[in-house]
Amino acid sequence: MAPINDALADLMSLSPSEQFSYQKVAKKYGVSRSTLMRRHHATTQPHALKIINQQKLAPQQEAELVKYIEGLTARHLPPIREMIRNFASTIAKEPVSES
Repeated sequence: MAPINDALADLMSLSPSEQFSYQKVAKKYGVSRSTLMRRHHATTQPHALKIINQQKLAPQQEAELVKYIEGLTARHLPPIREMIRNFASTIAKEPVSES
């Protein structure tokens, strides 16, 4: 595990009434005190998790969208952006952007 995760696990293992110092824990694991504090208070999250939370389509839905595009291509119908966006919006049940 990454040092930040080890430090967070150490903080989570403490009882709520137990006193601790972010500075001491950060120094023990060699991580930034401010990052540790933000992560412990859940104000920031790992970049990979942030990306997953921002996606409109789940991996299964993305696979369905790819099949749709491949089907259009197999029928020699060029998949234009509007068609893809409309189908993606239907799958996601909410409007999606071009990206």
